[in-house]
Amino acid sequence: MIDTNRGYGYEVSPWELRWKNLDLDALQRTESTFALSNGHIGLRGSLEEGEPCGLPGSYLNGFYEEHALPYAEGGYGYPEAGQTVVNVTDGKIIRLLVGDEPLDLRYGNAVEHERWLDFKKGTLSRRTVWETPTGRRIQITTERLVSFTQRAIAAIRYEVEALDGPIQVVLQSDLLANEPVESDTTDPRVAAALRNPLVGDFATMEGFRAVLCHHTRRSGLRIAAGVDHELEVADGLHTETHVEEDLARLTAAVDLPENGRLRLTKYIAYGWSGQRSVPALRAQVDAALAGALQTGFEGLLVEQRGYLEDFWETADIEVDGDPDLQQAVRFAIFHTLQAGARGESRAIPAKGLTGPGYDGHAFWETESFVLPVLTYTTPDAARDALLWRHSTLDKARHRAEVLCLRGAVFPWRSINGSECSAYWPAGTAAFHLNADIADAVARYYAATHDHDFDRDAGAELLVETARLWASLGHHDPHGGFRIDGVTGPDEYTAVVDNNVYTNLMAQKNLREAAAAAERQPEVAERLGVTSAETAAWREAADKIVIPYDEVLGVHPQAERFTEHAEWPFKDTPPEHYPLLLNYPYFDLYRKQAIKQADLVLAMHMRGDAFSDEAKLRNVDYYEARTVRDSSLSACTQAVMCAEVGHLDLAYDYLGETALTDLHDLHDNVRNGLHLGALAGTWMAIVAGFGGMRDHDGRLTFAPRLPRQLRRLTFHMCFQGSRFEVQLTPEEASYRLISGDPVKTAHHGEIITITADKPVTRPVPPCPPRQAPAQPTGRAPQRRTPRG
Repeated sequence: MIDTNRGYGYEVSPWELRWKNLDLDALQRTESTFALSNGHIGLRGSLEEGEPCGLPGSYLNGFYEEHALPYAEGGYGYPEAGQTVVNVTDGKIIRLLVGDEPLDLRYGNAVEHERWLDFKKGTLSRRTVWETPTGRRIQITTERLVSFTQRAIAAIRYEVEALDGPIQVVLQSDLLANEPVESDTTDPRVAAALRNPLVGDFATMEGFRAVLCHHTRRSGLRIAAGVDHELEVADGLHTETHVEEDLARLTAAVDLPENGRLRLTKYIAYGWSGQRSVPALRAQVDAALAGALQTGFEGLLVEQRGYLEDFWETADIEVDGDPDLQQAVRFAIFHTLQAGARGESRAIPAKGLTGPGYDGHAFWETESFVLPVLTYTTPDAARDALLWRHSTLDKARHRAEVLCLRGAVFPWRSINGSECSAYWPAGTAAFHLNADIADAVARYYAATHDHDFDRDAGAELLVETARLWASLGHHDPHGGFRIDGVTGPDEYTAVVDNNVYTNLMAQKNLREAAAAAERQPEVAERLGVTSAETAAWREAADKIVIPYDEVLGVHPQAERFTEHAEWPFKDTPPEHYPLLLNYPYFDLYRKQAIKQADLVLAMHMRGDAFSDEAKLRNVDYYEARTVRDSSLSACTQAVMCAEVGHLDLAYDYLGETALTDLHDLHDNVRNGLHLGALAGTWMAIVAGFGGMRDHDGRLTFAPRLPRQLRRLTFHMCFQGSRFEVQLTPEEASYRLISGDPVKTAHHGEIITITADKPVTRPVPPCPPRQAPAQPTGRAPQRRTPRG
């Protein structure tokens, strides 16, 4: 049983994440939770002094190195090259010498120490009172940001104050490439690719500004990193500069009187490209630094707060009755924003830019978990993520040709759009990713009516993914359209026939593509889409096979799944989870053990294809077989448990997905946050207790609140309008914030949200339900609010 009620060192606060006192064992976790990003630059929350450090990390979205993929036996169509995210040139480091003692929190005494991530300001701050081994005390205060408004810029303000008499302090501000990183990968190819991955091209330092330019050995990507500085001190400042291939350093020394202060403001800029020259990248970095200096640190703070004020008006969720959950929800929304805000035609990795987990790859959870959040809170970021998929269409078309298919086959895991999964049953065979992309395209278009996107990218994505299903599936002698030999979301059941999730998502894809071809006749003509082809898509969609077990009265998640042997959960020790690390896939594939919600996810994403009675029976059946070895599962189970009336269970699952990273429930937060679970927190609330659905492009609500919460309020945007939904156990109130009236539905009743006054409706009571059982030892922890 996963304990979501235990404490983990963070103080509970509605708008910040704060850690008081020094805990060196927690550094690796807090480096991930305190990470800052704007979707383009990502800086892990390591201490400015560089040491002690759990896992250093500075990342640029899309910047990677290649390595060979390992195969015991090769095969036709196997991807040849892997990709892994690179720890790029580090501009965060500011070392401090106090008297003759280097500041290192492993030595001396941290009399006071606290760090906090502010969700309204978008900054990471710190205050430390440190006593040197010889008994001298200083105070360090820092504030760090990665700018949402100036995409290439990060900045740090670092201030030192002498507390007990005059003392000499020396600051060393570094720009460091090829920073040593201990990799825990078991693949020697990956380890080799990460060992000194950057080759020097150019290094310069003029005054307080430095720029280092490098390129990667195999992928051939070029990067320029630059820093500039402002120093503030009364008098007596001495400075020196030094530059070499992998290091640029500004050293500043001064004698501080008691209560005297030295303030360093450090601006950091990045640029990278696979095509532009070193001089062009250097010019880009110089320009970004000039812009940041002109704005100034205070100006950057003002811009940052203004950006976030606008964001929270559309995205905030207020939870009344569970302070821990309130903090976790805003933490989740903030990091979801950070992952995609300024990605701008780059992928959104599964870890965002918070760590090197999954080698920095993007997976299907981008479209199925992250983009629904961005679509209804920050639609521009959702559009940019979909434009990245569109930019990789040629690679997806080529992959389809290699696999003897038509249309486009998008990669299961990738950084640059090429497939780099070496395990094809869970990778290549998971074709549902293509329908997930189409689903995200259709949702974005319905929520924005962005006709330019539809014409320039959306319709083409829908057409090429539809062509995949038309060639992957086939009509059987019984009149059905089958899709065989695929892997659905549940990776414990691979290479199956007629996975329900895959087939229903493909059905929607085929219908949406036909509609897009009619909506965009010029695009259809350019792509060679004929009326016969769209008719074939619609016929395949109408005849798609959806397996059903008449004996058990449930949908098997794939054909004959319910006939598989049951997994011996009672005989499985708790330490043998996750199952994939303790049992062979051969055994898992043959039994009814489910890693993550699969058929249950189908009922969320395609709830229009199931009756209410079928949903209830299916939820109860699959609860008993789902072990949640994936962080993506709890949010989906929360959504569907809420819909069928298991509100207490839904609340427990909400707690689990919301606290996945704050409580390190999977013991791997050191490698980065679980972005799908973070975005899933929003989904568990808005789609779960808010009952929000967007089938056929229509927005509807069927809210119900668990007894543990007094009130729940969430905000959304739809077709340019912003509105608020406020829930209590008895009623729901819908209020327009800005824009045109919004037509929607409340528990099936059509309503229109206008500016005149809130629309308030009663919430129908939930029928009494007997909660289903979970596999032995795998029930979610009962959530117990502290206030």
